[in-house]
Amino acid sequence: MTNPRRAPSAPSAAPANDTTHLTHAPLPMVQVLVCASLVVALSMGIRHGFGLWLLPITQERDWSREAFSLAIAVQNIAWGVFGIFVGMLADRWGAFRILLAGTLIYALGLAGMALAPTTGWFIVSAGILIGAAQSGTTYAIIYGVLGRQIPLHRRSWAMGATAAAGSFGQFLMVPVEGSLIAQLGWSNALLVLAVLVLLIAVLAFGLREPGFGKGQAAMVRTQTVVQALREAGKHRSFLLLTAGYFVCGFQVMFIGVHMPGYLKDFGIAPQVASYSLALVGLFNVFGTYVAGHLGQKLPKQYLLSGIYGLRSVFTLAFLLAPLSPWSVYIFSAAIGLLWLSTVPLTNAIVAHIFGVQHLSMLGGIVFFSHQIGSFAGIWLGGYLYDISGNYNVVWYLIIALGVFAALVNLPVRETAVERPAAPASAAA
Repeated sequence: MTNPRRAPSAPSAAPANDTTHLTHAPLPMVQVLVCASLVVALSMGIRHGFGLWLLPITQERDWSREAFSLAIAVQNIAWGVFGIFVGMLADRWGAFRILLAGTLIYALGLAGMALAPTTGWFIVSAGILIGAAQSGTTYAIIYGVLGRQIPLHRRSWAMGATAAAGSFGQFLMVPVEGSLIAQLGWSNALLVLAVLVLLIAVLAFGLREPGFGKGQAAMVRTQTVVQALREAGKHRSFLLLTAGYFVCGFQVMFIGVHMPGYLKDFGIAPQVASYSLALVGLFNVFGTYVAGHLGQKLPKQYLLSGIYGLRSVFTLAFLLAPLSPWSVYIFSAAIGLLWLSTVPLTNAIVAHIFGVQHLSMLGGIVFFSHQIGSFAGIWLGGYLYDISGNYNVVWYLIIALGVFAALVNLPVRETAVERPAAPASAAA
């Protein structure tokens, strides 16, 4: 839809959700895709392996599973809370400076995890610091760059390709992290990752957008932050997407963190857990790419509904089937196809409805709901395990919530908002 606001000197206005609102030529698409994909692959790849640290840390430190789960749960809440404000800064300052700061905090948090002597310090390092770092090195920031630099007709595909790269990072990094733990010990393995994550700062130079941070306007702005927040807060489809994203966080983080412990309780070898998480990452490469590609051709809300519904079906089948390494691998491959495929679709819908002026902020708000779900899935998994000795109730919740998310995404409407004409000064 064409944006009705026009400056007096211009014969026509650019669509609010296209890249022609930029005041500088966009960055080369290949450069943006390569650097964005590698940043996400490294940042997300490291965090997806945190479940491998649950048993060695709790056993050596004599901590409960709930204590470890609480730290990772706080990480997800911190990620969500910081993500909103970091998104505001990224929309105003650009991604470059945010990525640099996020990288340094990420390295500090990983080192803090390795050296934390108490659960309190572990929560500060693994929870608050790494949560803040992830808010500045993952999807909300990267998708803001893609939204500004990639044309509308390629945007959903580009977001899917970048999410696929993040999944490949999981496939690559989880076995690497498992090997580092086995060869160096869990604390030294974290210190190695603290050095490795600094590569994100190097990749950030490829995402340095012209105009940001130079005293110039990088894009034509026709909305303030407050106006954007009010508009989104009253938009039914935005609220429904936010509710569905809660379920996504609950499901994937419970599986990602507690699957190794769940399998160990049934006598499954530890390497099966590493291979299963790697399979999730491998098949998510295909799932997220296909989701982004299909999002250019089919209604994204129906794709989202199908993804959530299939998660419930696959989880139910996994619980009913006899547990074995092969049943774990089949479930991991199936759930991997659906793992992060919600991410490009959800963000592409937000970008299409509201445009890209405040995409990092609005994406951060939706993602905050995802992180509340992540907190609930991680912490509740540890809490219910400690009081009941099993994860049964949480598995049933995953199935029920998947059905709920499938239903709430059906009424979502991917239609650009209509805004009243703005004064000429607002568009300058």
